[in-house]
Amino acid sequence: MKLTKYILTLLAAVAFLTGCYQGIDSISFVDPGPDQTAPDIKITSPAEGLAIEVDSLVASVWIQYSATDDIELKSVTVSMDGTEIQKMTTFKDYRRALGEFRFRNVTTGNHVLTIKAEDLQGKSTTKTVNFTKKPPYVPIYPGEVFYMPFNGDFIEKITFKEATKAGTPGFTDASLKGLKAYAGATDSWLTFPMTGLKSNEFSASFWYKVNASPDRSGILNASPAGEDRSKGFRLFREGSTTSQRIKLNVGYGTGETWNDGALITAPGTSWVHIAISISATTAVIYINGAPVEVPNKGLDWTGCDVLGIASGAPNFAYWNHKFDKSHYDELRLFNRAISYEDVQTIMQNDKPYVPKTGEIFYMPFEGSYKDIIGNQQATVVGTPAFAAGKKGKAYSGATGSYLTFPAADLTKTTQFSAAFWMKVNATPDRAGILVIGPPDAAAPAAPNNRTSGFRFFRENAGGKQRFKLNAGNGTADTWFDGGTAADVDPTTGNWVHFAFTIGSAESVVYINGEVVKQGAFANLSWKDCDILSIMSGVPRFSGWNHLSDLSLMDELHIFNKALTQAEVKAIMDAEK
Repeated sequence: MKLTKYILTLLAAVAFLTGCYQGIDSISFVDPGPDQTAPDIKITSPAEGLAIEVDSLVASVWIQYSATDDIELKSVTVSMDGTEIQKMTTFKDYRRALGEFRFRNVTTGNHVLTIKAEDLQGKSTTKTVNFTKKPPYVPIYPGEVFYMPFNGDFIEKITFKEATKAGTPGFTDASLKGLKAYAGATDSWLTFPMTGLKSNEFSASFWYKVNASPDRSGILNASPAGEDRSKGFRLFREGSTTSQRIKLNVGYGTGETWNDGALITAPGTSWVHIAISISATTAVIYINGAPVEVPNKGLDWTGCDVLGIASGAPNFAYWNHKFDKSHYDELRLFNRAISYEDVQTIMQNDKPYVPKTGEIFYMPFEGSYKDIIGNQQATVVGTPAFAAGKKGKAYSGATGSYLTFPAADLTKTTQFSAAFWMKVNATPDRAGILVIGPPDAAAPAAPNNRTSGFRFFRENAGGKQRFKLNAGNGTADTWFDGGTAADVDPTTGNWVHFAFTIGSAESVVYINGEVVKQGAFANLSWKDCDILSIMSGVPRFSGWNHLSDLSLMDELHIFNKALTQAEVKAIMDAEK
């Protein structure tokens, strides 16, 4: 009986299974078709051009990629700088490989990640990514204790500590230097501990592109809690939609120092350099290198534990000095009072001067007598000094004083131009200004050989000063004396712009962008001309008493071509 029951049950199961598979085709092989294409590779990480910045000699990089083939992959090989670091020959999905792992031996320098995928038919694809491991940041200025370049993060590069974010500060690609810059946002700023940043003297340097909305904000501050300005410092701005005044307040313990600074144009269409320098005796604001200095009595850090960046927060948000939606770049802090010369150096390093077309020499007189295009110092004779200039500082002449400069690199041309500003001192009543001339064998003590080179100088003309140009063609000289058109009244105390050009067919003298003398001239000769004299005729053009000039000179440019009037005016207008 039991046997009969088992047989019937088995027959029923067979019948059921047969019914389930009725109408369903059996599994059969499908031809995938011909292998037509090589594998495709996508590299997700690292990104092309990645710059790894960590405070160590060796770093790691996350590698993430995919490789696909239309039929079947045979192998995927990953190499770093030509050395194999991973190889896959078996795959869960024979048409697709996913790889991700951390490579932990990235040394300082440039690197190339290479991924090669091959299919069963031998077709292959190779892709590469170039990236860099930067060396740990080493301070480049004396006393530098903090550096935040804002290149996509808020990390201070000396300690590698990250600032604390409030709100949603971000970045802009329109940086002054590097990949990115800080971009402020509503109700957003950064804070950073003041540990290790407090010193008897303190300075800061950064680049700034102002957003005048809101019409006031904090910029940098380390301030105690409450409305207490007798300690720490507060750098901030106030103004309108067209201009903003940068101000500094310093607490010295028993009181406060105010520096009302200067105006910058708003909205900021170009980067402005701002620096502050606080010592026991002065509190200085530098705007594009120009100082505004007031007396000070020191710096008290009591209760100042947090640095606020791009806001008055956390402790100077009163008077509505709150968040700043401006852009910031290259923020540095120092444990000393930086000087005028320090500021000029930082500015030039961060934003090197770009010569104009044909410009071969530029001396701005910003605390040094250096040609910043050739990076060469002039030789100083006597005791010239510096004074307030047309821009920043200027050369200030003194009796028996002038500069000389090698002329070899300035005379490799048949055309020549110079442009500069002067504030004329009519005493003495004549002087040399710019001279490249030859020696005078006939009168070595009072040379006046004008057969080659040029001489630009001034002479008294009825109480005014007349400016003249003389140039030599190798055998004779030509005069460009503009008469009364070339006269300048020295009693006004105004800055006057001068330029002269020596071309292949003519020479021109300009005053304040206007032609005061123009005449034919060809074949400028540089025979035996080896010295440029600045602010004197000495040593090659003193025969008519064209000695040192006690005037001020600023923004001296020299070109290896003849400037047009439009170019002269453009140079002048850019420096007004």
